[in-house]
Parts: sequence; structure tokens; C-alpha cells
Amino acid sequence: MFAVLKTGGKQYKVQSGDVLRVEKLAAEAGETVQFNEILMVDGQVGTPTVEGAAVQATVIDQIKGDKVIHFVKRRRKHSSQRTKGHRQQLTLLRVTEILASGAAATGVKAAIGSGSVSGAAVAVAEPKAAEAKAEAPAEAAAPAGDDLKKLPGVGPAMEKKLHEAGITRFAQIAAWTNEQAAAMDSRLGLKGKIVNDGWVALAKDLAKKA
Repeated sequence: MFAVLKTGGKQYKVQSGDVLRVEKLAAEAGETVQFNEILMVDGQVGTPTVEGAAVQATVIDQIKGDKVIHFVKRRRKHSSQRTKGHRQQLTLLRVTEILASGAAATGVKAAIGSGSVSGAAVAVAEPKAAEAKAEAPAEAAAPAGDDLKKLPGVGPAMEKKLHEAGITRFAQIAAWTNEQAAAMDSRLGLKGKIVNDGWVALAKDLAKKA
């Protein structure tokens, strides 16, 4: 039986007993890991993966690939040869078993890339995400104030910028001096809109109605 598995953005055709070099996995030598992204197994093609299929392998060692020889060719000049300093980190493992079904019930650790989020990190992140979601309504209600979108040329994006600048009420705008209005105009990049559209005068009327 053979299978085609996917890991590290690459595909590998494997049989039991094969030795593979794959992108580094978060596992120690001697550990057994299970690849769950199986594209084909025993002639069955996945859509895109075969449900319930898996490939188990034992980690032999964490190794590094060879240094890359980089050839640079230049027109009318001699070619140059340079040894790159990078050596790709790899995991050497031996395929022990190919499962056509029942992968979820094995209890074997999933093969996760060393750059991926670990299960422990996910477990820590989930409660924090739940807490943040629970606090979201209170945070959304925090910037209570007037509807600044009633001012000419102020949409949701501009209203957000005004809130970030600490402006949430018409009374604040109504109290601006010419210098303060010009300074805010420059800060928001409005190109004279505050004065030209009469924000201060309009804000005084809106503040009375609020």
C-alpha cells in the first residue's frame, strides 16, 4: 500500500519503511507522529484529502540540509560561484504505518511544522479569544457621543479618526478657535474642509439639539 501525503507545502509518495526528509517538525527523536493530510491512499484519491486516512512515522533525527551552491552568471564576465550560508532545517523520519481509515481514533500526535502554532498555544489562545469576545460589546459602547456623521463630509472612516483624536461630541467642535480648527484640519488632512464647510457653526446648532 502506498499513500501521498502533504507536509511543509510539499507532497511525498510513501510506503511503509520509507525514510523521508521533510520540513522540520515539532517533534523529538524517537517520537511517533501522524500525518493527516493524505491526498491519496491505496488508489483512493481525496477531495482534496482522504477522510480518515493517515500516515504514521517515527522521528529519527532533526538534521540540516546541505549548503546551497549559488551560481551567478554575468554577461561578458566570468561566472561566479558562491556558497550560501543557509542550511534548511529538516526532520528525518521512517514511515511505520499507512492507515486508510480510523485516523482520528489512533491518539497519535499530529505532525506539526516547527513554525506552526502548537496545541498548547492554541489552548492558551482560545480562552483569551473568548474573553476578548465577551468584552467586545462593552468596548464597542465605550465611545458614546454624538453622531459626528451629521457634519458635512464626515463618513464612518472620518468619524473614527475624530474619535481617535478624542473628539466625540459636537460641543467640542463648537468650542474650537480658528487656530484649533486649523490644527485639527491639518492633523486629519482635510485641506480646509473644517473652515470651508462651517463645521464650528454647524456643530453649535447640533449641540443645542443633542
